Amino acid sequence: RFTARNDAGGEAHKLGGNFFQPTILADVPDNAKVAKEETFGPLAPLFRFSDEADVIRQANDTEFGLAAYFYARDLSRVFRVGEALEYGIVGINTGIISNEVAPFGGIKASGLGREGSKYGIEDYLEIKYMCIGL
Repeated sequence: RFTARNDAGGEAHKLGGNFFQPTILADVPDNAKVAKEETFGPLAPLFRFSDEADVIRQANDTEFGLAAYFYARDLSRVFRVGEALEYGIVGINTGIISNEVAPFGGIKASGLGREGSKYGIEDYLEIKYMCIGL
């Protein structure tokens, strides 16, 4: 069991069923279930970190790796953090990461291979090398 502060949302959505309002959880401990599993919902858990290395360690401390997002102004930080994150897709300064020409897919337990783009077809192809001496 863990404690986190519900800063916004968390109520049942008027659509009913399993829908809930967009929710912000603050001060989430790094051992919380929401820190270790893919949520696929309107949930934003906020974690405290001490520095760049700490936030990268926390972000990578999961068996999943579909998508990660972060905001930064410093271009060297963008490349450093983007390279260090163990995710198949990294959104930087945007939340919209999917389009028809971008490869979509995760790493670790989030999937193998890609779909979409020219890379999506590669899983269905067999490559053959032929060397002919004349």
